Amino acid sequence: MKLAYINEPRLEFADGTHICPRRGISAYGVYDKHSLTRRTRIHLGAIGTTDDLEALSALLERMKSPIQGALTDHKGNLFPSFCGFNSEMGFHAELLFNQDLGRQLRKQDLEKIGKIKDRTQRIEEAIGLYYEEVKFLAQNRPVDVIICILPKSIFDAVSKDAVIEDEDKLDESIEVGSELNFRRALKARTMHLGKPLQLLRAESIRSGSKGQQDDATKAWNLATALYYKAGATNPWRLKKDEGHPLSCALGVAFYRSRDKKTLNTSLAQVFDELGNGLILRGTPVHLEKGDRIPRLTEDQSFALFKAALEEYWNALRTFPARVVVHKTSNFSEAEMDGFLGAASDLRIDTVDFVTVMDSRIRLFRSGGYPPFRGTSVVIDEQRQLLYTRGSIWYYKTYPGMYIPQPLELRVVRSEQSPAFLANEILGLTKMNWNNTQLDGKYPITLSCARKVGEIMKYLEEHDRPQIRYGYYM
Repeated sequence: MKLAYINEPRLEFADGTHICPRRGISAYGVYDKHSLTRRTRIHLGAIGTTDDLEALSALLERMKSPIQGALTDHKGNLFPSFCGFNSEMGFHAELLFNQDLGRQLRKQDLEKIGKIKDRTQRIEEAIGLYYEEVKFLAQNRPVDVIICILPKSIFDAVSKDAVIEDEDKLDESIEVGSELNFRRALKARTMHLGKPLQLLRAESIRSGSKGQQDDATKAWNLATALYYKAGATNPWRLKKDEGHPLSCALGVAFYRSRDKKTLNTSLAQVFDELGNGLILRGTPVHLEKGDRIPRLTEDQSFALFKAALEEYWNALRTFPARVVVHKTSNFSEAEMDGFLGAASDLRIDTVDFVTVMDSRIRLFRSGGYPPFRGTSVVIDEQRQLLYTRGSIWYYKTYPGMYIPQPLELRVVRSEQSPAFLANEILGLTKMNWNNTQLDGKYPITLSCARKVGEIMKYLEEHDRPQIRYGYYM
């Protein structure tokens, strides 16, 4: 057994590198700042009440200039000031919104939904209300992203009696039944319109709301999400290691249809260290009676791997030298044979298989703080623990609310060292553009594949899912 610490992976921005997304954007500009094809004027559509649309307009106006971070004696790195969203610094772009890009919700329609006693019917009516407005903006206005603001009456109507799911469990989406989720169902319903959605609670767009994040943190997260959703490029990427060959990471997850009759595969693919991704929907998976662990057949594994790598070729005009496949359950022989067979056909040299799961084992550190993020315990050649959440020296604190739980990495087959694989996983936890805090728990391969599955379960079989992650986050 070997205890080690892995340094925080660095991120690359336009003119420099840093470990923190917020500091990196502020100091060096978004990664694609020098790209001639990126979006520098992002048109936002919005749906909400008159008061909420005015509040959004005021927030976007305020975000043009720097916003002071939370004033604390020792947590300046955890709550840094927002750099401002304008053409001169940080994002080097503009967020554009005016009354012609807004769609007003009528009070009588909101009151009507609130009076419906059946929860499922309330949600379906709310989805229909927003869908019509999203459809109008997508078809009649030059918008890049559509913001759906949920007033308190609508939020209460669609969330009352909802099943609460644990965001920190990788396999939760497999067991969820026919629960109707407003956010996921709306994103699925509007997906064919080709405009990513950003859902916001009305309270979150107002300064100083009780129980909300500080204004600078909210601005960081909203600005980064809108920037990413508006275009095909990224605010940052992982710093390249020139000593290693070009690699690609695939995340495989499973999700049930809402009627529980069908189990499907969702796959999230990361195009090397750039972080560019692809979303694929696999074919139905047969689950033997009494078996709780879904498996792909050899043919399904072969087809899924080959489709993903062909898209990789379309994007980069080359195949990677190495592919690493992540799952939350152990790999079967049939799955590995299928993946390896497809890799052989495409002349890919190396395929690594790593199972990533939540561990019940915890380490204890002397003092009042948990182990550092990046702490690794190599148990043997095939197993190691990795803390992706924990105390962070850069923040000078532990930013979480609960005792952190490490991941268990099970190496089924790999040409790489345990340290390399742990560092790779740690880096991929920083590739979520929905949150600018640097300590994501899961690699984007698996967290993305899970979120994709949560929304794909609301798509019909004939619906064509979007391939960009921005439609699912």
